Amino acid sequence: MDIIVYYSLEGNTELAAQKAAELLGCDTLRLEPDKAYPTGKVTKFLWGGKSAVMAETPALKPYTFDASKYDRIIFGFPIWASNIAPPIRTFIKENDLSGKRFAAIACQAGNGAEKAFEKLAALLGTSPEETLILIDPKSRPSADNDAKIKAFCTRSAKPTVTR
Repeated sequence: MDIIVYYSLEGNTELAAQKAAELLGCDTLRLEPDKAYPTGKVTKFLWGGKSAVMAETPALKPYTFDASKYDRIIFGFPIWASNIAPPIRTFIKENDLSGKRFAAIACQAGNGAEKAFEKLAALLGTSPEETLILIDPKSRPSADNDAKIKAFCTRSAKPTVTR
C-alpha cells in the first residue's frame, strides 16, 4: 500500500497529492508546521527560502503515521530555493522509513526540482523510483499537468520487481 505524505503552502501540492491519491487509491497525510509559514509574496520567499536553505526541521502539528502499513511513500512538496519544503525534512527525521520505497511529486513556479530530488535522495539514502514535476497545478491549471499526474500514477502503479 502507498501513502502520499505532503506539505502544501498555497494548495498546489495539495491539489496534486489529492489527484494522485484518487488515481492510485492510496492514503494521504498532510503535514502542517506548528508555526505556519507566511504567504505574502516577499515574506514567503524570504522565510521559506531561508528555512529550506538552512535545512531547518520545524516542529509539526501532531499527526498519525504507521510506517508498517505502507510499502511506498510518495512525498509531495513545493520547491523552495531548489530544495524540499522543511516539513518533509522533519517527517523523514521523525520516522523510521528503512525498507520503504519512495516516489516524489514536486510543484514549482520556476525550476529547482531536480536539485530538490537529489537532496531528498541524500536524506533518504536512496533515490525515488518515480518523480513528477508540476508547474503550479492549482494557480495555473492545465491539461498538461493533469496528463503528467496520470502518467506518473500509471508508472507508479506498476510494482517494482526485485531480484
